[in-house]
Parts: sequence; structure tokens; C-alpha cells
Amino acid sequence: MAFGSTPDWFHISEDEDIVWESRPHPITMGARLPVGVGLALVGLLVAGWSVIDSGILVALLGLSLLAVGVAVAAARYLVWTNTRYVITSAELYKKRGIVSRDVTQFRLERVQNTSLSQSGLGRLLGYGDLTVYTAGSGEPELTFERVPNPEVASSRLSDRLEAVATDESAL
Repeated sequence: MAFGSTPDWFHISEDEDIVWESRPHPITMGARLPVGVGLALVGLLVAGWSVIDSGILVALLGLSLLAVGVAVAAARYLVWTNTRYVITSAELYKKRGIVSRDVTQFRLERVQNTSLSQSGLGRLLGYGDLTVYTAGSGEPELTFERVPNPEVASSRLSDRLEAVATDESAL
């Protein structure tokens, strides 16, 4: 399966392919995104109304609301867009961060178990959590939170894990 160019935060070998890539479901942006957009729109309306009524204090209030609204909405969007999940033919990656970066990486040979969980709302809106457990640990090592179409991610991961197990047993 062909995906876009390889991101700068990970490097894959020549014999390795990206089999699945995503970011969290847009629901991850939460209520702050519409609240920020709403504040920005109210600020714009107040600032526009103040031009007609020529009140400087009202204009400043409107511009302040606009600035706060844009900042809140932009922050939520940036967090969402800078979170990435990748499954390659040999590894798992989870990247988070805007200014600094946090990249978690595991070789598929280390994966012991996976689980897929979806709430009722998650099933309705098409998102869920894919959790990975590695050998030697009873705790989850990696969770892809609120993955869109989690069945696809789980299926691709299961296929890769089966291929890795088959390759190891052939040795």
C-alpha cells in the first residue's frame, strides 16, 4: 500500500513498508475546538458591531475574544494534527508533540498481545483504542487512542504480527 512520503521523525529500511498510517479521530479535538471557533465568531461580530457603533472598548473586547478563540481552536487543531500513528511491516510508531517530539517505537517481534476497545459512542462515530502489550510486561506499552476505523488498524496489525510469527518460525 502506498502512502505519502516518509515523515521526518522516523526512518524505514529499504525492505520495510508502511502498512497503515493515521492520526486520532477528529473527535479527539474535543469541545475546545467548537468553543474556540464560537469565541472567535462572537469576537468578530462584536468587533464588527463596534465599528458601526464606534465604541473603542467594545472593539477591544471583540478583538480580544477573537484572539482567544483563534488561539484555543488553533491549539486543539495543532495537538490533533501533530499526533500520528504508523504501522510498518516491522515496527509500530506513535508520535506526539508540537514544539518537542515524543516518539514511541516498538519492533513487531516484541508484541505479545493487542486489544481493541470501543465505547458505545466510539462505535457510533467510528473510533476506538488499539492497545499493544509487549513481551515481559503486563501493562500496555503503547496505545493508539481514538483511532478512526479501529478495525482496519487492528486487522493490519494482526496481519503483520502473523507474518512476523511465520517468518520467525521459518528460521
